Amino acid sequence: MLRLKTIEKRLKRIVKKIQLYPTWQGCVILSVILLLSCATSVGAQDTLAEMSAASRELRVGLNTLWMVLASILVISMNAGFAMLETGFCRRKNAVNLLSKNLIVFGISTITFWAIGFGLMFGDGNNLFGMSGFFLAGADNSPAIGADYVGVYTSLSDINVPLAAKFLFQVAFAGTAATIISGAVAERIKFIDFIIFSIFLVAIAYPVVGHWIWGGGWLAEQGFEDFAGSTVVHSVGGWSALTGAWILGPRTGKYPPSGGIMPLPGHNLSLATLGCFILWIGWFGFNAGSTMEVSQDIAYIALTTNLAAAAGAISATIISWVLAGKPDLSLIINGILSGLVAITAGCAFVSYSDAIVIGAIAGILVVVAVYYFDSIKIDDPVGAVSVHLVNGIWGTIAVGLFASPIISGDSEIRGLFTTGNMSLLGTQLLGILAVGVFVVIYSSIIWLVLKALLGLRVSQEEEYLGLDIGEHGMEAYNGFLEVEE
Repeated sequence: MLRLKTIEKRLKRIVKKIQLYPTWQGCVILSVILLLSCATSVGAQDTLAEMSAASRELRVGLNTLWMVLASILVISMNAGFAMLETGFCRRKNAVNLLSKNLIVFGISTITFWAIGFGLMFGDGNNLFGMSGFFLAGADNSPAIGADYVGVYTSLSDINVPLAAKFLFQVAFAGTAATIISGAVAERIKFIDFIIFSIFLVAIAYPVVGHWIWGGGWLAEQGFEDFAGSTVVHSVGGWSALTGAWILGPRTGKYPPSGGIMPLPGHNLSLATLGCFILWIGWFGFNAGSTMEVSQDIAYIALTTNLAAAAGAISATIISWVLAGKPDLSLIINGILSGLVAITAGCAFVSYSDAIVIGAIAGILVVVAVYYFDSIKIDDPVGAVSVHLVNGIWGTIAVGLFASPIISGDSEIRGLFTTGNMSLLGTQLLGILAVGVFVVIYSSIIWLVLKALLGLRVSQEEEYLGLDIGEHGMEAYNGFLEVEE
């Protein structure tokens, strides 16, 4: 633009001089100037087109960089889950927990590439995708220069290459599968966990994801789940609940004489480290769901952090009141519960509402842990209380606290912020539909595995530890001499 204004000023000065000499020489000079000005204008237009293309390429590049960094943060959460679950369980099962948290992401990556991604985001109907399997479908994002019709219409407005879209989404798929590992820890066969993870990532997770993020029927109803309180955490939570229930409790956890036998974790330092890794990774989980570089990243990161902090404080207080001592394991789960609960609405709620959501989550997780113990659902790490209970709460919270001013969408209206109940009704419908589907699906898979392979290790293996029985090795060989 500066170049065009300069050219215009020079032309005006030359024309004024020519007006002083109205001769044939002046006419010739004017004709030459006009020809030159036309050529210059064309050149300027070409320059503007090149600048526009460069600007577009730069924006796509920045978006891609952000998506890859966010994907790495989410993938690093697998390390957090590994540390958390290993620390919360007994040392004789440490290798087993570490192995499950490693292999599950490898399984998730290949399974989601082959089946899950196409089922979740491929074009199809409002129940599931029917194209783009093995990542073979064409991308169709106009902003990155595609001039053809692709097969991932639900992702067409995300201005990054298809590889970046897949990398981010497979990180989420792996998280959903990892949630189950802790709830069925210390008594499930390794092969059963692997097979169930395949079926979860291949079918259950992507079908629910298609309903909500892939343009399916819940999306059409207006269901909102920004980063996955339902899609990721509730799906993993429902699967974990059915698995823990069908598998049964660990031997000795609930004695015939009554009461609850504590089976404490062997290393709360590892569990605390895992919590910090998950807390950091969650910034990629939530803020990365913008799918682009924007000012929303900072806002979402802050609401995420506020909810986690509030969850930590409320869980500390309520555990102190109920147990007489502040329980570190419940403080850890309070933080994670705040993170799970804010995941659905992190881009839609105010800072103060994020604190309320996180504080309620911290209370809910403590109450849920005690409740599941009272009905003899043995969950060694509290995965069901964290991910299912607070995945549900976070999804409901969107219907209560979402603000159209913050979200920038007039349709996202919470009951407490606008007095409108329609979004809350849609959220409850989605919770019910996802719960029914995942419970039925996962129960079938667990029961088939139980009938064909048997879910549990033998009593002897459980007593000696899955490290020896399933893997033939120990995590701390030579460090500890006394057997548990």
